[in-house]
Amino acid sequence: MFCFHKNLLLQTIVRQYSSSKKDAKPIRNYLKQNSKFLDSLRIHVKAGTGGFGFPRYGGEGGKGGDVCFIATEGMTLKDFLKKYPLKKLCAEMGGNSHSRRILGQIGEDKKVNVPTGITVYDDKNVLIGELNEPDSELIVGKGGVGGNKTNGYCGLKGESKSIKLELKLIADIGLVGFPNAGKSTLLKAISNAKPKIASYPFTTIRPNIGVMTYDDLRQISMADLPGLIEGAHCNIGMGHRFLRHVERTKLLLLVVDINGFQLNPKHKFRSCLDTVVLLNKELELYKEELLDKPAMLIINKMDTEGANEKYLEIKNQLEHLDDAIMSYSDEIKPSKAIKFDKILKISAKDQPDDVQRVKSTVRELLDINEELNNNIEYKSLQNIKDQLRERGPVLI
Repeated sequence: MFCFHKNLLLQTIVRQYSSSKKDAKPIRNYLKQNSKFLDSLRIHVKAGTGGFGFPRYGGEGGKGGDVCFIATEGMTLKDFLKKYPLKKLCAEMGGNSHSRRILGQIGEDKKVNVPTGITVYDDKNVLIGELNEPDSELIVGKGGVGGNKTNGYCGLKGESKSIKLELKLIADIGLVGFPNAGKSTLLKAISNAKPKIASYPFTTIRPNIGVMTYDDLRQISMADLPGLIEGAHCNIGMGHRFLRHVERTKLLLLVVDINGFQLNPKHKFRSCLDTVVLLNKELELYKEELLDKPAMLIINKMDTEGANEKYLEIKNQLEHLDDAIMSYSDEIKPSKAIKFDKILKISAKDQPDDVQRVKSTVRELLDINEELNNNIEYKSLQNIKDQLRERGPVLI
């Protein structure tokens, strides 16, 4: 009788579990997509141990192989993970010295392809190196020295450590803004990207890359990052872990809503000018050097009621941000105001002409800054040549 009741109870539990599993809502597509994006990975590398020496004849063991990364264009960290699912990389040991081979064979290096734009840190978060150019190489694990007289003919162990790979997207333009400012709408209208767009915050939960193509076939890439909120620099919100992606962009494009922003009723409402100041503050606290990048400000949603009046109220303050930030409390006031090369007011959703204006303006700014950088490099090179030029005697 007891066994009968026990079996009945088990059957009931199984039916309830099956029913709840059947009625459960499927995982939303954008969450599935988010899981596919990988911009950080921790792996273990082990370089080869040096081979034993041969004391009798003074033979030296071969050096252990190095673990080396090679930057590869068009590759992702997900591709890397598919090839090395165990996240372990090992180089070969050096060959031992013996009577037929006095000098031991050098261990073969472990050469591994990684995406371009990778930054490598050790387990203490100390920078090992960066791979910003295609085909550039970086040794992340050095092989041990072979056995010789100085080490008692015992080969030394190669480096064995955990390292972290961080991918920083390389794009010409980085879109920065608070949630629901219209960054994704602008990216979709201006490029070939197809980001998720909705009327609630945090529709962008992973970086999106769009490419703008011009009539002369010029292409400019634009990265849309998840929206920042106050405290993003210290890991609050969703955008904090993606702030590093703006480090390699050539132009910062700040997008703000003319109507301001409020995350939820518990948070304080921030006006359009407030959001500009707060974005300035978050970028400064994350990395002050970002404020020195060329920047452009987009005032979005100008098609809404009363937008022109709101813009006229803050127009002068936006153009003189150095003075405007002085009225803010020390809590949110940046120590340095970001310099905008251009301020545009647009409606990314309903005005195609506005979008085209943004498209032509960013190209113009990129070309101007590229020309300025080239002139600076040319002048500095010319100064060096002038200093090295041989000078003859001067007639007095």
